[in-house]
Amino acid sequence: MTMSVVAHVLVPFLLCIALANTHIFDKVLVDVTYDHYAEKKVDDLPAFLAMPFNCVINSGYILLGIYWILQRMSDSKNSSGAAYTKDVFALMAVAYGPVQWVRLATLGRAPAVLDQWFTLPIFAWVLVWCNVIDQGWSSRYALMVESCSILSYGLALFHDRGFEVALGFHVSCAVFKGVRAQMSHGDTQSMRYLWLAVLSCAGFVVLKLLDHSLAETA
Repeated sequence: MTMSVVAHVLVPFLLCIALANTHIFDKVLVDVTYDHYAEKKVDDLPAFLAMPFNCVINSGYILLGIYWILQRMSDSKNSSGAAYTKDVFALMAVAYGPVQWVRLATLGRAPAVLDQWFTLPIFAWVLVWCNVIDQGWSSRYALMVESCSILSYGLALFHDRGFEVALGFHVSCAVFKGVRAQMSHGDTQSMRYLWLAVLSCAGFVVLKLLDHSLAETA
């Protein structure tokens, strides 16, 4: 992993943190109580471990991101661009885990905003990765996609369901681009990974939006 990858993730990460700690997002609908989660709080544990299952998931984000950062790309066409996009995506996952963890530990508004906000560029980065597969690396395309993704969280300022609209659009675009890349360049093995990725997206959305309903019916 190069310093450019670290800077690529760290600069917008710190910018979002700074903005989230202002009054810009005071009217954004976020839940700052443990009732937001279907998992029950364990009162005997310290705040940063009060929801053990969620802590395991957050640890999983971090460990999985580190695992993929350490994986080297095979030499092939566009291998440099593909390695870069892979490392950025993995580092985003590493950064996302602590954000949710801090939200659980503090129940603060800023971490709650960041928990939503950081989800968007992670999905948007799939578009950049697919573009690398299709046409090669383009800094202009990456900047455009990331900028639009980060700014799209502004929808949450105008409507209580603005974040859900932005998230749904991001997921749809990611799946669309993934299917297009598979149709143009994929094989049987990549098709299997595409289906696993789509199932992961579906699971993420269902658990994020319907976790309380699922817990009640379980």
